[in-house]
Formats: sequence, C-alpha cells, structure tokens
Amino acid sequence: MTETFTPSPLFQRVERARRRKPNVRDTHVTLAHGSGGKAMHELIEGVFLEYLGNPILDRLEDHAVLEFSRAGGATDRDAPVRLAYATDSYVVTPIFFPGGDIGRLAVNGTVNDLAVSGARPLYLSAGFILEEGFPLEDLRRVLASMRDAAAEAGVQVVTGDTKVVQRGGADKLFINTSGVGVIESPVRLSASGARVGDKVILSGTLGDHGTTIMIARGELELETEIESDTAPLGSLVRDMLDEASRVASLDAVHCLRDPTRGGVATTLNEIALASEVCIEIREDRIPVREEVRGACEILGLEPLYVANEGKLVAIVSAGVADALVARMRQNAYGRDARVIGEVTAEPRGIVALRTGFGGTRIVDMLVGEQLPRIC
Repeated sequence: MTETFTPSPLFQRVERARRRKPNVRDTHVTLAHGSGGKAMHELIEGVFLEYLGNPILDRLEDHAVLEFSRAGGATDRDAPVRLAYATDSYVVTPIFFPGGDIGRLAVNGTVNDLAVSGARPLYLSAGFILEEGFPLEDLRRVLASMRDAAAEAGVQVVTGDTKVVQRGGADKLFINTSGVGVIESPVRLSASGARVGDKVILSGTLGDHGTTIMIARGELELETEIESDTAPLGSLVRDMLDEASRVASLDAVHCLRDPTRGGVATTLNEIALASEVCIEIREDRIPVREEVRGACEILGLEPLYVANEGKLVAIVSAGVADALVARMRQNAYGRDARVIGEVTAEPRGIVALRTGFGGTRIVDMLVGEQLPRIC
C-alpha cells in the first residue's frame, strides 16, 4: 500500500473536532451510552474519569497493567512482576445463540482483554445477577459452558458472587467476570503505541458475533448458518509474540486489541486518537463472510461497526507483518488473518477507508445505539 492521500479541509476540521475534550450534554443515560461508540466514550471520558480518574485508568485500555517491585532487582528473580487485570459485564440477549451463550462469552471476553495485553490469563472471578424465576436448568447449561470455555482458555474460576433480584429487576441473567494474568515477557503493548509506517493486521472475518445475535433475536426471518466467533485468543497472541521475537523483537508488536462493541471501526479510532496518527484501511482487504454481508445489508448495518468476540487487531512494524500473518494463519483462530491497512502521519486521530472505487472517506466511531445488548 504505497499510495497516500492528501487530507482535505474537511478531514482537517474533523481532526480538530476529534481532539476536543468531551462535553456530555445528556441528562440521562441512554442505550447509546453502552454501544461501545462515541456516546460511551464521551460518558467515560466526560463523567467517569472526572470522579475516578488516575494515571492507570486514564490510559483507557481494555485492561490495567500492574507492576510490583521485588526487593533488590539485581537478578531476573528479583525483577518486577507485571500483572494484567481486566473486568467486563455481560448482558447479551438472547443468552443462548448459535456458536455460544452468555457463559462462554463471559469467559472469553475477559480472557481476551488479558491476552491482548501480552499476558498469560490465569484466574477469573464470576459474579451472577439472577432474576427470580430463572430456570435452574438454564443456569446449569450456562455454568457447563463456562467450565468448558475456561478449560479451553487454560484459566480457572477461583472466586465469585451470586445475587438474586425480584422478577422484572433484571433480564434473566447478567454475568460479570474479572481476570488476572501474568506478563512474562518484556512486551509493552498499548493503544498509544502505533507508529507511522506500521501495518494493521486483522485476524479474521468481521461481524460474525453481532450479526448472529441480531438474527437470534428473531427480528428478521433469516435462515443462515452464521455463528458467533466467540473464542479465546491467548494461543494466537502467544504465537504472534513468539514469531515477532524470532524474526525481529517483541518491540515490533506495538498494539493488540479485540474489537468487540463498536467493532473494528471504533477500535481503530481509539488507537488513532491515543497514538495521534492516521490509520488508513483498504475496503478490498477487509474480510467479511458473504452471509454476514448479506444480513448486514438487510439490517442496515455496516460490518466495520458490528461486534466481534473472537478477533483481534494488531498494529505492528512493517518488517514483521507478513511473517506474523503467516504464523497467525497456522492457528485455528487466525486462519483468515491479513494486512488491511497502514499507519500514516496525517490527519491525526482519524481512520480513513480507501474504497473500492478509489475514493477515501472518514470512518468515525459508532454513533448511536446500533446493536444494544450485544455482549
């Protein structure tokens, strides 16, 4: 991808607007505030950080990296220990869907937030909010799914909590999982790590999870074989870091993120803003299953904004991109990996899509409530 585009005055105006501090004008919480898009980011940055902000939280990563120093520090044995910590809540409806359920989602979601920090996920907590009248048979089914997902991911659920609310006080079942993992290598991954000249890698097809949920809700009578892509990505990340250290160094991998709510478009916008760069992607390189593309057209959705639960985006040095893609394709969760774009200098904080017709358009964060209760 050697072609570049010259930012127009419109692009430059958007760049300036994107860099302003969020100003929350809403007086009440709306579903859009949970969509993963612009409204949610404004709520977090304009409200939550006002009260809870600190140097770790202010980074707005999907995880926190916590460093603990040992006495001495003269040997590897005494070197600082780095742990990754992540938490997420799951309110998906329906709770059972093709390819998974709320239990598998709750395990994999937190495991993946740990994995993209470069950590080896180890332990999870699980908190359950149950609605009065929820069938125990369904609870057993969810717990069996969590057990199997944890075994697949190589983690243990070591603590938890259960609350029951009156009928109508919740929608069947909500789950929160938190997780801890250990970062065993010196890798430093961050949304602020993208550099001009880097390549953008996507591990597979877009929109499988979000499209599956919409169809499972029965809002349209579509007969497809689409399934959620929910999966643990720890082994894929380990393969990528191993390959990077083999052909170059761990420093060649700058950022890993799993594009869940808000999709790849919102995730790339987060990276572009944090790194103060432009990310340019190519429409003809973005993999989307035909079934997903067709369903999205009927539903009026853009696959770039649709949630994924078993994919990752990587920002890496150009010199290792092809080797990483080749290694990823050997992993079951990276078979469709490919380079979809690159990082450029201007306009900062912008994601640009080069279309199949040769034009270029801005891809902003998700606006509104495209897919509520998706995870």
